[in-house]
Order: sequence, then C-alpha cells, then structure tokens
Amino acid sequence: MTLDCELVQTRGGALAVRDKATGELMHRTGPMIESQRLYVGPSRLAVRLRESNSAPLVVLDVGLGAGSNALAAWRCSESSAGPRRRLRIISLDRSLAALELALAPQNAHAFGLIEGAGEAARGLLARGQHEAANTEWELRLGEIESLLPELRAELADIVFWDPFSPRVNPGLWTCATLTAVRRACRSAATLHTYSGATSVRAALLLAGFAVGAGDKVSEGKFATCAATSPELLEQPLDRRWLERLSRSTAPFPADAPPDAWLRIVALPQFT
Repeated sequence: MTLDCELVQTRGGALAVRDKATGELMHRTGPMIESQRLYVGPSRLAVRLRESNSAPLVVLDVGLGAGSNALAAWRCSESSAGPRRRLRIISLDRSLAALELALAPQNAHAFGLIEGAGEAARGLLARGQHEAANTEWELRLGEIESLLPELRAELADIVFWDPFSPRVNPGLWTCATLTAVRRACRSAATLHTYSGATSVRAALLLAGFAVGAGDKVSEGKFATCAATSPELLEQPLDRRWLERLSRSTAPFPADAPPDAWLRIVALPQFT
C-alpha cells in the first residue's frame, strides 16, 4: 500500500501528516513534542546510552512515517557527551511518502529536519542508511509483518511501535505480529506505543510482554509501555485493569486464543 498523504494543521496549531485514504493523523500534537513525550523520554534512552556496555543500543523503530521518533532518538544520541554506547536505529515501514513530504523545503523546519537531522533523513532516503558520529540509522522497506522475522540476529533493546491504528492496520496489532516483536527483543527490552486500547494491551500480554500505562495522550487516554519483565515498568497494569478487561466489548484481538482470559489473569504481574 502506498501512503497517499498530505500536511494539515491541527487545532493546536501543529503540523501533522494525514493519510488521505483514512484521515488518520501522525503526531497530532506536533512531531517533536510527541516523539519526546511518548517514545524517547519513557524509554530512558539518554540513561541507557550512558550504560557501561560495548554493544550498540538497538532501537527498533516500527512505523517510520515522517521520521519523527527515529530522529528524536538520533538527536538524543548525537547530543550526548562523554563515554557512551553507540546507537543503532532500524526503521521499518512500507512507504517513504511521509518522510519525503516532511523533507520538502517548505516543511523541513516544522519537522526539525534541518542541519544534521535533515542530512540524516536525506541520507536514509538516498541510500537506505546514514552514519553519524554516535549513531547508525538503517531503513528496511516492505510489509512490516514480513520484515520482523528477519530481525532475529539484531535483537532490540527498545521498540518504538508507531504504525497506524488497529482500525487502519489491523494486522500489525495482532497476537501473532506482537509475538514476532517479542522474539526480536533482548532480555531487558522495553516497547512504547501511543495506543492504550484494551485489546492492544491484551495482545501485548498474550505476546509475552509485561504491560503498563504510559503518558497521557489526550483526555482520558494514555499511552502504553511494555517490557520483557514487570520490574522494568513504572506503572504496570494491576488487577483493576483486569476488571476493565472483563467489561470490555472488544477485549482481545481477532487472533487471540480461546483461553486468552485465563492466560492473562495467570500472568506474574497480576498474581
């Protein structure tokens, strides 16, 4: 599917990319603000880059879009001083239309695609990769469900999960796809996504993640943080969330197993 997109101004005055076919917006609160608040900040990227570890820190950026999340990580890495880990970003998407639109001269400043960040994004478009002083950034273009199994040799420390919503991309929010993501993670990895939908959190739990609440997205809606262990979460879901799950009219993704409820209530974070 080729993304047919356009730039629009939100009610808050920010520029956002909109998919013409579905009307869905990318980064409705502003690309740089949302990327920092929902992805780079909660992932503790700056702290993790200062860890004593010779191996690169790997960020799996799913849903490249206009490049906002990857570039927020890139800026964090390139602005870090002193001893630090190298950052490796692997971005996955099926289309480059949103990034091309954001890189247009009249739009680049609004998306922070100037100076080094703009050079990095243009390099990614031209060559499929870009290397800076502290950071390697690689693009993998294609259907995300097909790309995920190829990542077994490059396990992620942090996952930015930012594809379009389950309404637009139902196949990316299933137990099967999120299980493939879990298999692509190291032992102390975290995943961050804007969605707080009950079925999405249930899918993550069934895929083998511990799941918690993230930052506020809008009134009454919160992002989600997941991890390979409950101890890595600041606000793990508790038994009060199970009550919400039991009342939900759409509690599970379509491919959930018949015993999904029993599997979830038996998970360590709820017992």
